[in-house]
Amino acid sequence: MKHSNISIFIPHIGCPHMCSFCDQRTISGAQHAPTGDEVREICERAVREVKEPENAEIAFFGGSFTAISRDYMVELLEAAHDFIGEGKFSGIRCSTRPDCIDFEVLKLLKEYGVTAIELGAQSLDDEVLTLNERGHTAQDVEDACQLIRAFGFELGLQMMIGLYGSTPEKEWATIERIIALSPDTVRIYPVVVLKNTRLGELLLSGEYKPFSFDKAVETAASAMAMFEDSGIRVIKCGLHASEFVEHDMVGGFYHPAFRELCEALIYRHNMEFELKSAGEMPKNAVIAVNPSCISKATGQKKSNIIYFKNLGTDVKIIGDESVPKYRCMLRR
Repeated sequence: MKHSNISIFIPHIGCPHMCSFCDQRTISGAQHAPTGDEVREICERAVREVKEPENAEIAFFGGSFTAISRDYMVELLEAAHDFIGEGKFSGIRCSTRPDCIDFEVLKLLKEYGVTAIELGAQSLDDEVLTLNERGHTAQDVEDACQLIRAFGFELGLQMMIGLYGSTPEKEWATIERIIALSPDTVRIYPVVVLKNTRLGELLLSGEYKPFSFDKAVETAASAMAMFEDSGIRVIKCGLHASEFVEHDMVGGFYHPAFRELCEALIYRHNMEFELKSAGEMPKNAVIAVNPSCISKATGQKKSNIIYFKNLGTDVKIIGDESVPKYRCMLRR
């Protein structure tokens, strides 16, 4: 069943830190802090327009939700709570910082119908967290995850690939630690460097030397495959296409179809494994994938078909409902 969010953006208010990469106005495209009445208006309109509201959640994104003033947070929760229940939305989702989670705030979120909490972990390497002025440690992330789980919330984690001070090896270590925490969902954000940020200054000065775009895609693709194999849903990979991001970025790993690039690479690796397992690369091959994934396996502009043709193999991709997502089978 397809799931959707009724996204309500909260500007960068309440958060005690300004991380190296952060320009929240650019990322969310929103400066105005919505009132409780405005939240009600958004939800009233959405509950009429969404075909299956019971498969949708009200989502407070953009800022650190549990770091805003308590009165304002309660105002927003009260407004959203009116639209939770039979014939309405299934729950409330919010994103926040790992060090802004405690017993009291989780008890409050539970009372108002919050069902899922996403933590901006970004990295689980303490050196990377310090260099990017995150203001929390990897242990803070693990402690927050344990407490969220104890309250019965759905747990989501967000990671950023390519931060200042990171390396492919540190990315692998973060991926493995995230898997060990067993979140329900993950969002993967390749770093996008925005002007008017500390990271932008470090990039322009030459102190921050990010790895290549291809390495970012390769790392994100590996993370996606590992998370999915571990039963963790990857609900986002890459920033959404935005005129604000495209106007204000000065570097990093932005692509409007970043996830599709990663999924094509996953299929390329898996198809190559299947073809090589047959011994000598064949001149012609038929590979079955899940019907919903044929375009992903083909790649943007038939990139995977072209890749294998350059290796001397003409590949035909067909659909087979029995093949799981990201898997492929060589038909003999």
